[in-house]
Amino acid sequence: MGHLPCRRFDLKILAVNWRDINDPLGGGAELHLHHILKGAVAAGHEVDLLCCGYKGASRHETIDGIRIHRYGHWAVANFTLPPIINKYLNKNSFDLLVEDINKIPFYTPLYKGKIPMVAIVPHLFGTTVYREANPLAATYVYGAECLIPKVYGDVNFEVISPSTRDDLMARGMDGSRIETVFCGTEHERFHLDNPPARSETPLVVTWSRLRKYKSIDVALRAFALIHKEMPKARMLVMGRGPDEQRLQKLCTELGLDSLVEFRGFMPWDELVRTLHHSHVFLNPSPKEGWGLTVIEANLCGLPVVASDRPGLKDSVQDGVTGSLVPYGDEAAFAREALTLLNDSQLWQERSDACRRWAQTFSWERCVKESLELFERVVAGGHRGGSK
Repeated sequence: MGHLPCRRFDLKILAVNWRDINDPLGGGAELHLHHILKGAVAAGHEVDLLCCGYKGASRHETIDGIRIHRYGHWAVANFTLPPIINKYLNKNSFDLLVEDINKIPFYTPLYKGKIPMVAIVPHLFGTTVYREANPLAATYVYGAECLIPKVYGDVNFEVISPSTRDDLMARGMDGSRIETVFCGTEHERFHLDNPPARSETPLVVTWSRLRKYKSIDVALRAFALIHKEMPKARMLVMGRGPDEQRLQKLCTELGLDSLVEFRGFMPWDELVRTLHHSHVFLNPSPKEGWGLTVIEANLCGLPVVASDRPGLKDSVQDGVTGSLVPYGDEAAFAREALTLLNDSQLWQERSDACRRWAQTFSWERCVKESLELFERVVAGGHRGGSK
């Protein structure tokens, strides 16, 4: 990303997140926040980020101009970081506090004083947390989210999709304090001067962290139906996670061991070439903040069949770049995938539409709109809105 022009005034920003961009357990939320903070530095602002540590990490490190300060372990970060955040706020004159709420909130409004604040929310788990965690842990996370409207009622929010905006408003948040700023994507990482040809045999992929709540089992059951109609079809599962062993066992039960390959975490170049080589991407998740992998697949000309659920219904243009189907309906997933695999003209139309759609999302735009919101909040001007 190129340097942005100097802003109207410089800010001292304190950002708070569970993890930073180099944390091995980091994901899309960390990437999103890092782009915004890196853009803030490029625009002339000073940025400090407080987060939890990880094995081998330095206590203090500067990455892309962001001064990163790591404390404690992620498992107890919601207990150990708040007093440290409070200490930083009291010892330094920050102009703006930015909290990324992508797990359990830190409840910073309770101790931030009069410092203006923006809360960035990729998505909230809601009841989907019960698909992943044990009932006790899930209830703890769910209960922590339920307090957001009471604690953050006077805070300005930046969300990454209309679905997340609607979720917050359904929980009682003021829509005039919520601004939707779409994520960007790294176009250059997905562009290949000489992309590989599409697979000669029908190739279905799914790409995600392998966690129960991601519902990759639905994609596997859908592929079993696809294979019955199209015996030459094959499937790749890309990603790692605690649900991998259960999913492999399911493959065996469905008789798919020789047809489904678990690729694990792949080097980026290999992953991109695989997306260019494939025909259909299945995303069966019950809820996403946005669906970044959808847009990244689209950059490779790969149509998507996804659950008609929050986030995915924002990132997939139904009937244009792919299809939206009822969550958990493996027959519907299979039907839509087979429609694409059996109709080369329709597949090409959607592949072309995918590329056009994905090209509209850039980190430059995301950073620009985020910094404009930051400045309005600090200046006490217009709060944004539920666009």
